[in-house]
Order: sequence, then structure tokens, then C-alpha cells
Amino acid sequence: MLRRLATLALVSGVALSATAAQNIKIGVFLPMSGDQSSFGDETMSGVKMAVEEINAGKDFKIELFTQDEKSNPTDSANAVKKLINVDKVDVVVGTVASSNTNAAAPIAQAAKVPLMSPTSTNVKVTDVGEYVSRICFIDDFQGSAMAKFALKPKAEGGLGAKTAVLVIDSSSEYSKGLSAAFREVFTKNGGKIDNDGEIFYVQKDRDFSSLLTKIKRKKPDVVFAPGYYTEIGNMIRQAHTFGITAKFLGGDGWSAPQLFTLAGEKAIVGHYFSDHFSHEDTDPAVQDFVKRYRAKYGKDAPGMAALGYDSIRVVIDAAKRAGKVERTALMKAINSTKGFKGVTGVITLDAKRNANKPLVILETQKDRATFKTRVNP
Repeated sequence: MLRRLATLALVSGVALSATAAQNIKIGVFLPMSGDQSSFGDETMSGVKMAVEEINAGKDFKIELFTQDEKSNPTDSANAVKKLINVDKVDVVVGTVASSNTNAAAPIAQAAKVPLMSPTSTNVKVTDVGEYVSRICFIDDFQGSAMAKFALKPKAEGGLGAKTAVLVIDSSSEYSKGLSAAFREVFTKNGGKIDNDGEIFYVQKDRDFSSLLTKIKRKKPDVVFAPGYYTEIGNMIRQAHTFGITAKFLGGDGWSAPQLFTLAGEKAIVGHYFSDHFSHEDTDPAVQDFVKRYRAKYGKDAPGMAALGYDSIRVVIDAAKRAGKVERTALMKAINSTKGFKGVTGVITLDAKRNANKPLVILETQKDRATFKTRVNP
């Protein structure tokens, strides 16, 4: 009888968890070296935590394959090629920076292997096709939310800003996307950004003297600088020495411990950025995750870790609903994700395979970021 049930399960493609767990190969490509390595380390910590918990159960056994995409687009593309062609993974998860995911996504689409990004927020990421999805919000939402927060009167919990300067990483689709959204909403709702109010730099810049001289001359209320923590930390430190008093605002690219080290405790206090998650969130599911993460790693859970954790859980939820481990079936199940209760919020993918979910705005203190407010889509 048991043999007959096992045969029926094989024919139908449905796993019988009472007899044996299904095997699934998940490939993860993240920046484990290079300028974005802090993001990679944090995301991977959440990925591994989820994999360990799932493998301790009876339904699925995850075989995890990892690749370092070295914080650049070329290595991201090569990493995905290896995961698909050599390791023969069923699903790919990655990466952090949108420019790097954009380089890898066409490869997964052409091979018809589902690729899910935990953290890439540029609007173009999922345009490549139905095999590409993400579980994070998009740049339009981040940029508009920060513009509204900047404009909101101080009495209502905002900054009461009237003027702004945009500081844009010209080498980053992420930075350009957030800046465009911020400009549109800020100016549409009464804020002022001069025609020459966009100042550019590129990743790996370390001396921002020229840029900061322009900002000091303009005396804006806020500086919107949606870059990555390496450049932003140095920029804020140097802005402090220039005597610039404007509040710096950013996106989730700021979300790394190194931001505080690079900027220094005197310069970093009192700025704001949007993120996917706060360990101060009182939601019971969040606090349970925070407790378990702290017990495992000895520190508070960062947003990237929470997204890495949720990405693996969404993949396995989709595999359960698909009833079999097969690439096209997995793609369809991932894309139909609705109402999944993640630690970063309830995850529902829309028609473009983007997650419709809230964000949090955090305020920088000497050595950490604290919860300021939540913004719903």
C-alpha cells in the first residue's frame, strides 16, 4: 500500500511529506566581497537561518548553492550562469544592488529559471520577464515616501522642508531611480529643487569636497542622497567638517553598520533613511524573528537579513503550492504569491511581480538607526 501511494505521488507530482521530503536546489548570489559586502553578509545570514529552519522540517530539504557576485554587474551575470548551467539550480535568489540584478536577470529569463531578488528596488528589475520577481518594494515608493516625509510639517512628525538638493550616484540605476521619484513628488507638492539642484558622483568616490562646496552654497533644508553606505558614510562625515547643517535623507542603501563607523558618531546623528524592516517593530512575528536572530548571531536583525529570510520562505511556500519542484511551476507559484506573512510585512506580488508592502523610516543615532514612522503604500 505504501509503495502504491508513493507511486501515485510521483505521478501526480505532489510530495507526500509523511514519507519523504522533496529536494530543491536554491542558488544564491550576493556581494560577499567588494563595496557592498556588508549587504551580502547580512542577507546571507537571513538566508542561512531560513534554510536551517526549513531543513529541520519534514516537507523540503534545501540544497544551497552560493556565489559571490563581488559587488559588480559582470560577476553577477557570471554567478547566475554558473548557478544555472553548472549547479542546475531550480530557483535563483539575488542580488542586492539593482544594477547587478539587472545584469543577471536576462540570463535567468532566457534559461527559464525563476530569479527572485530580496532587495533590488529599481523599477526596471522585473521588466525583463515573468521569471523575474522580487519581495521588496520599489524605488518609486521609497523616493515618494521620503519626499512626503521631508515636506510634512514638523508638528505632524515630518521635517517641514521647503528646499532640497539631490546627490546622485550616476553609476547606479538605484540612485537615479529614487532621485527621480523624490524630485517629482517634492516639487509637485510645493518643494523647490533648483535646475542645478542635482549633483553627481560615482561609486568608489571618497573625496566629496567639490560636491559639498556646492551644497553649502545652496543651503538647502534637506539633501536627498540615495546611495550606498560606503560613499554616504564618507560624505556625511565630510559634510559635518564643512559645517553643513541640512538633514541628509536616503534609502535602504544606507542600511549597514558601516554607515555609522564611516560617518562617525558626531556627524551621523539626526539623518533619515527608508528601510524594509525595523527590529523595534512590535509585531509579534517580527519580535519572534528578532529574538531567534539575536540568539543565533548575537546581534539585532538588520533589514537585509529579514529580506533574505523572507525570500527563502516565499520560495518554499511557492514550492508547496506548486506541488512539485519544476522551474515553470515554481515561477507561476512565486508570481501568484498573495498575503504571505513575512517578517518584513505581508507580501503580495502584483502583476509586475513587485511586492506591495509598507516601508519604515529610520532616524540615525550615534551607532544605530531607530524607528521613526511607518509608511503604507
